[in-house]
Amino acid sequence: MTGIEWGSLMFAVLMLLLALRIHIGVAMLLTGSVGYIFMSGWDPLMNYYKNVAFARYSNYDLSVVPLFLLMGQFATNGGLSKALFKAGNAMIGHWRGGMAMAAVTSCAGFGAICGSSLATAATMGQVALPELKAHNYSERLSAAVIAAGGTLGILIPPSVPLVIYAIMTEQNIAKLFMAAFVPGIIAAIGYMVVIGIIARISPQDAPRGDRFSWAQRLRALTETWPVLLIFMVVIGGIYGGIFTPTEAASIGTVATAFVAWKSGGLRGEGLLQCLYGAAVGTGMIFLILLGADVLNVFLALTQVNTELAKWVVGMDLSPLAVLFTIIGIYLVLGCVMDSLSMLLLTIPIFFPIIMGIDLWGMDPESKAIWFGILALMVVEIGLITPPVGMNVFIISSMTKDVPMKDIFRYIMPFLASDLLRILLIVFVPSVVLFTLKI
Repeated sequence: MTGIEWGSLMFAVLMLLLALRIHIGVAMLLTGSVGYIFMSGWDPLMNYYKNVAFARYSNYDLSVVPLFLLMGQFATNGGLSKALFKAGNAMIGHWRGGMAMAAVTSCAGFGAICGSSLATAATMGQVALPELKAHNYSERLSAAVIAAGGTLGILIPPSVPLVIYAIMTEQNIAKLFMAAFVPGIIAAIGYMVVIGIIARISPQDAPRGDRFSWAQRLRALTETWPVLLIFMVVIGGIYGGIFTPTEAASIGTVATAFVAWKSGGLRGEGLLQCLYGAAVGTGMIFLILLGADVLNVFLALTQVNTELAKWVVGMDLSPLAVLFTIIGIYLVLGCVMDSLSMLLLTIPIFFPIIMGIDLWGMDPESKAIWFGILALMVVEIGLITPPVGMNVFIISSMTKDVPMKDIFRYIMPFLASDLLRILLIVFVPSVVLFTLKI
């Protein structure tokens, strides 16, 4: 068998293992290892094994992953999510659908110090769902709002998947964070517009809340100062060149730990729970990274990536046709895979293709950063698409009286907002790139 045939066969085996619910990291490790053996033999594989783990995990930039995860754990235990929701509700809760909009802004704010969509959805679900139910919001709409708002966790910087993308494609983490900021704000605004439309079409789903006095609003806003300070120190420090992303993550983690300690969130088993949660998340991500490395080196031996890129370029398709084909594949994969797995599985294949075509005359660095944000937004949609929308599963476990199919039905308007945002980024790349020129 040729290398292309072996690569195609093992990729099909990988899809079969994923369909059987084998963990993505284990599935990539197995298929990559078996394929490597058939291509080069057992001894070369063992020789590769003795170095691959150290080579991957000794990457200095990768240390931001456990730090950002730990920062998210501290933020959860420190009660920062409650302060954010309370402030958002005080400011716009009296609008029709305003409390749901406040939940979206809270997700965006929490994502700015968390970097994980699943953690954002789970945390804000615990905070916002009881309040929305108490104010007679539709449980179906409430669940959909939190599930969709949770996706902002990986789009508003800092973002763990963006860090992984930067490492895989050798791009600047700070520039990717900067480029993601405006699309993240646009995403939050889009979700709020959707809520506003639903509130007017179906007023019983999203009633008006209580109006707060300006004194109460100011008091609620002042309680969010730790979030604003941590965000300004971490992101401002990175953008200003004061410290590297890894140093910023360290400072943010210490600052968030202090807030959690001061609020009592680290008492008892609080600290152990934070460390355990960050360790579990880090272990899962690192296992996927190791599996991706083994699979990718096997694909490199088969030359599948190179040949596929040449084939696509040689088809004389328009650059937009190639791009929308890739987006379509991401949307399909999002129905059965999580966001990080999609990135690790597809970036080694799609990135060379994108870099080999001309898109709006962008230079290589701009194109790499723009595609990173676009890919992140598309895989983000996978968190709320049926049948395996991870955010929807998390929220469904908190709203046991609401059938999952009803949550997905209310999710559809938010998916429409996501698709419009993707079209905006595709046809107006400056939305992503203009921040790099500031």
